[in-house]
Amino acid sequence: MKKLGLFLCMMALILSSCSEDDDVITPQCTIPFNLSETDITSNAATLQWDDSNDTGSFSIEYGVSGFAQGTGTIVNSSEAMLALSGLTANTTYDYYVQTTCDATSISLWSDVKSFTTLPNPVIPQLLTNLSELNLFNGDLADLTPSIYAFEYKLSTPLFSDYAHKQRIMALPIGTTLEYEDDGLPIFPEGTLIAKTFFYNNDERDLSLGRQIIETRVLILRDGNWETGDYKWNAEQTDAVLDFDGSTVPITWIDADGDTNNISYEIPSNTDCFTCHQTFDAVTPIGPKLRTLNFDIDGVNQLQDFIDANYISGLASSETVSSLPNWEDDSFTLEERARAYFDIQCAHCHIDGGFCQFQSPLRLSYETAFNDSFIFQQRFSIEFRVSNYEEGLSMPFIGTTILHDEGVELMLEYIDSLE
Repeated sequence: MKKLGLFLCMMALILSSCSEDDDVITPQCTIPFNLSETDITSNAATLQWDDSNDTGSFSIEYGVSGFAQGTGTIVNSSEAMLALSGLTANTTYDYYVQTTCDATSISLWSDVKSFTTLPNPVIPQLLTNLSELNLFNGDLADLTPSIYAFEYKLSTPLFSDYAHKQRIMALPIGTTLEYEDDGLPIFPEGTLIAKTFFYNNDERDLSLGRQIIETRVLILRDGNWETGDYKWNAEQTDAVLDFDGSTVPITWIDADGDTNNISYEIPSNTDCFTCHQTFDAVTPIGPKLRTLNFDIDGVNQLQDFIDANYISGLASSETVSSLPNWEDDSFTLEERARAYFDIQCAHCHIDGGFCQFQSPLRLSYETAFNDSFIFQQRFSIEFRVSNYEEGLSMPFIGTTILHDEGVELMLEYIDSLE
């Protein structure tokens, strides 16, 4: 009986103690939730989260993605947000958030949340190495344009000894091209235009790689265009600014399986000015709106640029004329030939061009036939495009071999004028 009485007494004490604990409820410090990020740049980001506690401060631990919790950087905040700076560009970070309600109540850490900083902005300057301009993301040889740049193509491209070309343009953040007419748009200060030349090792099998030769650059600074040329190294890891020009031996296999060998000429800065001048001022050649206005895989490129806010002051590509593709047989022979003359020759054979006083030819597509002097100069044209002789052949510079398909088109057109 004594044992039973002692047991009942102990149970009463236990129940009484539990009853007293239940009367004093300590609130739990809840975990932060709805973690998010805003204002992400190449080196900064603002972290935000929600918190249901009445009072508290916060601890944030962050680091490069994959870091072990407890090894990251811990900072404190009195608000449900934190502005981070000094981050590394194009890098993914993880972070966790914890609430401290008071000295005796701390929440568990939140689940991990991640974000990625933006790449470094494009630098519109002629720096020593191409990689310093931030034109490309990842491995330079992949030629993946920066998110601040966009790739464009021309309806009729310039012939450059059968080299392939990648054309990209980078506009300063927050700016656009401005529509003026069907020719060149108005470019914002700080625009960078780049054209990279390369050969596929074997046109029948692109997996066999390519050889990148050069990247030509135009930069608009203080209202004037600057030209520069970057020569790629043999390792294809970078390119170095070179104003003097050089010759590079190139071998490639074409789509028919034939091996081709040329001495590819990288132009000097003087050569660049020869073509890229109008009234003694450097100017772009290719990205005229009429040359951008054509369909690629069923989508109009110029309209795509309008919709992406690359161009302002223009609502529809349908109001802009189009330069025909010289290889498209749906156009007439004259349309194709005049388009070819325009892109290959007109930058010199226009008013203000390099040849304005040397030749009466005016070869822009819009020039009326009777004002072009094509008929009067047809025999000279035929001779100078049919043979390659340095200093005599046309184009004057920029090629070292004949463009067989283009010559065939021009001769057919000239013959039709008889």
